[in-house]
Amino acid sequence: MHYRLALVAVATLFACKTAGMQETNPERGASSASTGQASQIDENAKRMVAQGRDIFRDDTFGSEDYFGAALKLHQAIAGEKNGGVGGGVSPKTALSVGLKVDAERVPGPVAAGIKSGAVSLDDPASTLALLKVNAVVGVKGMFQGDRLSSLGITCAFCHSTVDDSFAPGIGKRLDGWPNRDLNVGAIVSLAPDLSPITKLLGVDEATVKKVLGSWGPGKFDAELNVDGKAFRPDGKAAATLLPAAFGLAGVNLHTYSGWGSVTYWNAYVANNEMQGKGVFFDPRLDDRSKFPVAARTGFGHRKSNDDRITSKLAALQFYQLAIPAPTPPPGSFDGAAAARGKTLFEGKARCATCHVPPLYTEPGWEMHTAEEVGVDDFQAKRSPDERYRTTPLRGLFAHAKGGFYHDGRFADYAAVIDHYDGFLRLGLDGREKSDLQQFLKSL
Repeated sequence: MHYRLALVAVATLFACKTAGMQETNPERGASSASTGQASQIDENAKRMVAQGRDIFRDDTFGSEDYFGAALKLHQAIAGEKNGGVGGGVSPKTALSVGLKVDAERVPGPVAAGIKSGAVSLDDPASTLALLKVNAVVGVKGMFQGDRLSSLGITCAFCHSTVDDSFAPGIGKRLDGWPNRDLNVGAIVSLAPDLSPITKLLGVDEATVKKVLGSWGPGKFDAELNVDGKAFRPDGKAAATLLPAAFGLAGVNLHTYSGWGSVTYWNAYVANNEMQGKGVFFDPRLDDRSKFPVAARTGFGHRKSNDDRITSKLAALQFYQLAIPAPTPPPGSFDGAAAARGKTLFEGKARCATCHVPPLYTEPGWEMHTAEEVGVDDFQAKRSPDERYRTTPLRGLFAHAKGGFYHDGRFADYAAVIDHYDGFLRLGLDGREKSDLQQFLKSL
């Protein structure tokens, strides 16, 4: 009995002491820890956005070994008078193929010279001057003194443009906006040595130039180097429109035909398109019937001893997810009509069945067969999942140039609406179609 009483007493004493310990500034301790973690999270977010922005804009991932050392593209840009080959590439020519200039990186005297005409936009030496101050968006020159010795590209090459506030093609950066003026094929065709591409695809130089010439502005074929399919069965180019890299927060898959998440595609592009130095693993690319080029070259098993990519993927993804979709400019749509269009979008037109507000894509696995969307399956079949992604619609106005869908087959909003009106038998009248257009312009 005494033993039981002793146990009860000890237990009671322990409980009281424990309660006393908990009552000693319990909230202050928890608050301090919480505040400390909150501060860490805030600082980490700021750091990752800053690092990600630098990576997105300026990191070549070592791609200069491909575009410079292998393709020798820098020699064509410099021209013979500046230590390269040929006539060189002037700023006027560079702008004509869609390259952009970050006005905020152009030194004041140079900017004044461009305005006054003292700095010639017809002289390749002016292009070198812009490259030296890192003002050409997405292109980074490597110099030995004043001589351009190599160059690499960055994410911004395809996925940034400018606001033209200084002059056409020259202005403040718009990160995440696809450069629908950029003629990637024409730029690569300038390379003095296309043998890395001819050897990869097993074709001659004339064929490579024909393929590159078929793309046109705002398009690129990210699957050509894995499946070797340069043209569709109908003879049209297999290239697709450069996609937006903004408004991706909450969006599962990154590309028109799936493949993987935002960070998957960053790794894929950095290793297999930019030809940077890193590590990439995707055994799906070992399928010799589907991806013959990738299977032969081991693109699904890249491993560089000088990995310049992997450590940057986290911050790069963080920055991309932080880029909001842009807001349509005032006066670019009819507000009253857009409000009616919203009701149609979420009701009779059935658009919101897949384009779920406010993401305007499907939460989760947002993939559909070609039959479900009423188009051919050529591009879908080139991907591992053989489906098309439900494209997020925020900021749609910013990439309307070049048309809609993966290959721009629908020239404008009206063509997209007409397609679904017929395919889904919606029975929309002219007024309803017009209202839907205004809503799409408002997103």
